[in-house]
Formats: sequence, structure tokens, C-alpha cells
Amino acid sequence: MSIVQDIRTAFNRRDNALVQLILLNVLVFAAVVLLEAITYLGQAAAAQVLVMRQLELSANLGVLLRHPWTVLTYAFTHQGFFHILFNMLNLYWFGQLLREYLGDRRLVSIYVLGALAGAAVFLLAYNLIPILRPAADAGQMVLGASAAVTAVIVAAATLLPDYTFMLILIGPVKIKWIAAAVVLISLAGVNSNNTGGEIAHLGGALLGFVFIKQLQAGRDLGRPVQAVGNWFARFSNRQPAMRVSRSERRPEPVAAAAASPARKPAPGQPLQDEIDTILDKISRSGYESLSKEEKQKLFRASQQ
Repeated sequence: MSIVQDIRTAFNRRDNALVQLILLNVLVFAAVVLLEAITYLGQAAAAQVLVMRQLELSANLGVLLRHPWTVLTYAFTHQGFFHILFNMLNLYWFGQLLREYLGDRRLVSIYVLGALAGAAVFLLAYNLIPILRPAADAGQMVLGASAAVTAVIVAAATLLPDYTFMLILIGPVKIKWIAAAVVLISLAGVNSNNTGGEIAHLGGALLGFVFIKQLQAGRDLGRPVQAVGNWFARFSNRQPAMRVSRSERRPEPVAAAAASPARKPAPGQPLQDEIDTILDKISRSGYESLSKEEKQKLFRASQQ
């Protein structure tokens, strides 16, 4: 099986959100590396700047208005091998916990909302804090999944504070202390060369904490993200190749109907009520949401 087919299989599988998030980050990183190589060899640095401007989040509100999608694309874009390596390792370790206890959809919700919260705090800080305004006017950029990953880390620590990781050279450490260290490092880095990134991390950390507290109170902040995801899933899963139409049969004469016994489905053939239920499920969630048995029933019904 080719690499392309492996990737397609990973994205087509249901309940595979963690791998899909990591793959998406890796694919964008590979595209950026390829772009850097091509523009370097072709002496076309301006082309690289133009492409990266479509992915990076700018603190300049004028630039942001022309590239509004960057409030999300920045969280899937990395430059530098160790930048993406540590982000993806943390996403895998802590994302596994959220996926196990909260499910795939809430993991994606925390990642996306963490990215948006990091972008919001970054933009507010650079446009409201006087010392940062000159950098915003100059078009300060931020990129990387760190804000979204920090949201995942803090969410996992808020949900399971006493869960323990075995750290190399240190030993067992409760993840609440790991999350606290991540937040403290971000606070300490606000006056470093990565001020924008560290501020975005704090926005993601706040989102992760609030998300779990609201979830424990019975409010799921991820519902809008899940609704958008469901819409895209229904749109992409439309498959007109095989349909079972529910055509109305002509009514039989009353006398004939009374004289003849009711028709029963042939052995192994699904009942019409079952087909109706399956068709309703397709309209709600798409063909790929069907189980193997449901697909078989639908196929048998199409052969009638």
C-alpha cells in the first residue's frame, strides 16, 4: 500500500481524530519544507513570503482582515523540525487521554477552540498593550500548534489531575504538575523573543481549563465545532452511486387484498421499516456512518 493510500485510509477512518490531527500538521510541515527548498533553489524568496502569509497569523488587524482564515491555519503550520516534533509528541501523549475519556469529537473541539483562543489573546494583547503595539503595526506573526496543544495539555490535567506520566530521568510525575510547568514557562517567556507565541499559549491554557470546568457543569463548549464538523461530514459523504428509492406501490383492489394473504419478505430480505431507518441515518450522518450489517441490508434491498 502506498503512502498516499495510507494517508487516505487514516482520514477515511472514523474515530481516528488524534492521528488525523497529527497527520494534518505533518502534511502542512512537509509542504512548507518543500516550499522552502524550491524557493531557495529558485531564488524566489518573495514567493515563500507570499505563501506563508496565507498561513501565519498576523497581529496587524489590516492584514488579518485580508486573511481571516489564518486564525486557524496558523495552528497547523510549523517551521523547524523540533518545533513540530515537541508539539506533536505532547499532542499524542495528552490527546490520548482526552480521546479515551471524552472521545474524538471533544478532542478536536479542544484543539480548534484552543487555537482560536490563542489567536484571540494574541490579537488582543498586541493591539491593546502599549508596549506591543509597534510590533503589531509592523505585522508581528505567530505560527505553530502550541496554543492548541497547550489547551489539550491543560484540559487533560484539569480532567485527570492525578494521572501520572513516567518522565525520563525524573520518574513518575502527575500531569497537573506538567501542565503547571507549561503555563509557568509560557509566563516566563512573555519577555523573550517569542512573546507572541507565549501569549498565545496562555490563551490556549485558559481555554483548556474553562472547557473542562464547563463540561463538568453540563455545558459543552465544543458543540459549535462539532456542528460544523458534522456539516462537512455530511457534505463530503454524499454518495449518489447507490440509492434505494422509496417508491409508492399501486394499491391493490380491496377484494383481491382481502382474498390473498399478506406478502411476506423473502428470507434474508430486510423489512421496509429497517430500510427506512437506514435511509434516515444516511440523511443525518452520511453513508460512511453505516455499519457493515446495515450496508449489507441496503445492498440486498437494492437488488429486489
